[in-house]
Amino acid sequence: MMSLLLSILSILVIAEFVVGNFANVFIALVNGIDWVKGKKLSCTDGILTALAVSRIGFLGSALLNWYATVYNLAFYSPEVRIIVHVIWVVSNHCSLWFVVSLSILYLLKIANFSNLFFLHLKWKAKRVVLIVLLGSLVFLVCHLSVVMLDVKMVMNDNEGNITWVTNLRHIAHLANMTVSTTVYIIPFAMSLMALLLLLFSMWKHLKKMQLSGNGSQDISMKVHVRAMQTVISFLSLFIVFFLAEITTIWNSNSWKINSVHTVFQVVGLLYSSCHSLILIWGNKKLRQAILLLLSQLWCWLKERE
Repeated sequence: MMSLLLSILSILVIAEFVVGNFANVFIALVNGIDWVKGKKLSCTDGILTALAVSRIGFLGSALLNWYATVYNLAFYSPEVRIIVHVIWVVSNHCSLWFVVSLSILYLLKIANFSNLFFLHLKWKAKRVVLIVLLGSLVFLVCHLSVVMLDVKMVMNDNEGNITWVTNLRHIAHLANMTVSTTVYIIPFAMSLMALLLLLFSMWKHLKKMQLSGNGSQDISMKVHVRAMQTVISFLSLFIVFFLAEITTIWNSNSWKINSVHTVFQVVGLLYSSCHSLILIWGNKKLRQAILLLLSQLWCWLKERE
C-alpha cells in the first residue's frame, strides 16, 4: 500500500515540477528577452522575473529532497543535505518575499487614498519594495540559523550522551518550529493587509462611481479586481503551503520516510507550481505571450498532421 502511495505521489511531484518550471522559465524568458532587446523592465516585471528564478531553485531543491528521502537516502551525505537545505530555505524565503513585494507594489500603484503618508509611500513605491526585501534578510538569517542547527542535531542524533542529545534535539526542533512559523506568518499578514486595503480602496471607488452615476465598469475597477485576484490566489495557495510546511516540520523528527511527511510535501509544492500560472494569466504581457505560444504550437501540430 505504501509503495502504491509513493508511486502516485512521485508522479504528482514530477508533474508539479514540470508545470511549475514551465511557468517560471516562461516568465523569466519573456522578461529576459525584453531586457536583452533593450526594453526597460518595469518594477513589476523585475519582481516577477526574480520570483520565477527563486521558484526554479525551490522546485529543484524540493525534487532533489524528494528523491533522496524517498528513493535514495544514501545520496544524502551530510554535505549534500546541508547544501540542499540552504538552497531550499533561501529560494523559499525569496519566493515568499517577492510575492509580498508584488502585493505591496499592487497596493501602492492601484489603491487611491488621500492619506499623506500613503501618498508618500505611493510616490516612493520602488524604494518601499527595496526596503521590504532588504528587511526580510533579517528573517532569512534567523531561519537559516535554526534550520541548520536542527539539521545538524538530526545528523548527530546518535552521537554523545543520549539524554543530552535528545534535549538539545527538542530545543533545536522547537526553535525551528517557532522561527519557521514566524517567518511564514509575517509575509502572509502583510499580503492579507494589502488585500484588505485593496478591497477598501475598491469599495470607496465603487461608491464614488455610483454617486457620480458613471457606473462601476471602468478601467480602475478592472485593475483593482485583477490585482485582488492575484493577491487572493497567493493567499489561498499560501494557506495550503503554510499548513503543509508546519505539518512537515512537526513530523520531521527523523530523516525516515513517513506517509504524513510525504503527503504534505506534495501538497506544499502546489503553491509554487499553480501560483506561477496564475501570475502569467494575470499579467497582460505574459498572458499575450503564452497565448501566442499556444497558438503557434497549435498551428505546428496541425501542420504535422
